Amino acid sequence: MLVDSHCHLNYLDEPDEALRAARGGGVRGFLCIGVDRTSIDSVLALATRNDDVWASVGEHPEAASDDPEWVGAHLDAHRVVAVGEMGLDFFRNDADDVRRRQQDCFDYQLGLAAERGLPAVIHTRAAEAETRDMLIKHAGATGVLHCFTESWELAKKALDLGYYISISGIVTFKNGANVREVAAKVPKDRLLVETDSPWLAPVPHRGKENQPAFVVHTARFLAELLDWEPKQLERQTTENFFRLFSRARDQS
Repeated sequence: MLVDSHCHLNYLDEPDEALRAARGGGVRGFLCIGVDRTSIDSVLALATRNDDVWASVGEHPEAASDDPEWVGAHLDAHRVVAVGEMGLDFFRNDADDVRRRQQDCFDYQLGLAAERGLPAVIHTRAAEAETRDMLIKHAGATGVLHCFTESWELAKKALDLGYYISISGIVTFKNGANVREVAAKVPKDRLLVETDSPWLAPVPHRGKENQPAFVVHTARFLAELLDWEPKQLERQTTENFFRLFSRARDQS
């Protein structure tokens, strides 16, 4: 059994078909991630009509607004298990107004996660120091740094604060050496796997629309990298998922 701990089913061309294919390949759970107010209804609908799909509600940094309070109003919706995707991304735009808006939005959502006792799903890119500082500020929160591509120093700080690290198909890329280095150091009980579909398809499907079924390739690659038996990695990452996202465990 594998769980795709981070996917955007509502952005797939054929989400129902993708779910059937993934189930046929041994994937038994899916966390469909909310990124903005406009698309949240489609995320919640997918979770409502599939008993192996859960949802998160959040405002992605690239969609950060001055009014993220709508997030809290959706956290009691059926099958919602987390807050996010939230965080910081200064890779394409680090203008002062963008930084302020993203930081304010992240600050609000991470505080909300701590207040509601829900894990936070965190995106971070080209914003290591600022992400670290926000995690420290909200030390009562926990969650996962998803699709991790940053330094071991940031990963270690997050782990010290109780966070998990999720590895995507980037670990299979030729230029993914830093992801492989971090993955090798993450404690077994803090490791998750994901697709981030429809983006970042792993080898051997790189360049195609990513599918939840492809989490199997990332898991197999990771098992070989870490010198684990594939079934061991499946069991461990699934156990980790349900430990972190306890609402999903209770609804299984």
